[in-house]
Amino acid sequence: MPLPRPRPRPSARAATAALAALAMASALAMVPAVRPAPAVAEPAGLSCGLAEIEPATGAGATVARATVAAVPDARTLLLADGREVLLAGLAPASADTPAGRTARAALAGLVEGRPVVLAQGTPIPDRWGRTVAWVTVAGDPPGPLRLGTLQLALLAQGHARVAARVEDEACRPALRAAERAARAANLGLWADPVYAAVPAAQPAEILKRRGRFAVVVGPVDSVRESGGTIYLNFGRRWAEGFAATIPKRIERTLAVAGLVPGRLAGRRVEVRGVVEQRGGGPRIEILRAEQLALDAPGGDAPGMHEAPERRPDRPRPPRMGP
Repeated sequence: MPLPRPRPRPSARAATAALAALAMASALAMVPAVRPAPAVAEPAGLSCGLAEIEPATGAGATVARATVAAVPDARTLLLADGREVLLAGLAPASADTPAGRTARAALAGLVEGRPVVLAQGTPIPDRWGRTVAWVTVAGDPPGPLRLGTLQLALLAQGHARVAARVEDEACRPALRAAERAARAANLGLWADPVYAAVPAAQPAEILKRRGRFAVVVGPVDSVRESGGTIYLNFGRRWAEGFAATIPKRIERTLAVAGLVPGRLAGRRVEVRGVVEQRGGGPRIEILRAEQLALDAPGGDAPGMHEAPERRPDRPRPPRMGP
């Protein structure tokens, strides 16, 4: 029977390598695992601030960091690199009016000559080649800009209104809150009869804004449908009173946003958009959810799903059964 062959002894070099690997493994086992830092919650009210637009997850995008060279009007910035920037989400006063000139001066005082950061939550195309963006001032901004974006600062001072189109839904509640606070305090545009919110019960005053952007506030008298259109009527005389018209095709879109037209009778709401005249009375066509809101703090959507308040002129039906 043959004897088993002896195993070869490891060389000194191999033994040294094995001992080194064992020592390294033991050392690594003693090092505590590195845990990622917890996410820091952003302060309430900064939904449109840089922290929300430019988060670590990469949602949203910074499109420029530049210095503002000039401010031609209450919604436009000219950068030192030659680009033209349009402030997203705002409806300013006309540039050739006293209110528009005051708003332009206020905007220039906040950003002219300062470095700014431009960001887009949702890329918004502009047919004239302008960059439509949310703007924050880099470094140590002036007091009003500590609210967050330039848009919030202008709204809080009453130098602009929230536009009928706001692409970034996360920004909308903060914009609305800033606008409502300025309106309640009668600041800026809201002190000017040309731009102040118009009561829905004054159709003649609303018609004076025909062809222009306006904010109309009042209780909905009734909701009616005709053909492919839903009418929010703000007066008994439908042909003469103010009405907001809603294409039937967007009813589901409004419902998803918490805006149910059929449940608005008796509710006080605000409507924004361009005033038109149809059949003698003033009209605003609602094509987007942000054009319609409850006229109450934080009233973009909360409460829309509740049952409508019963009209006092409509008696309760008699109770049936025991």
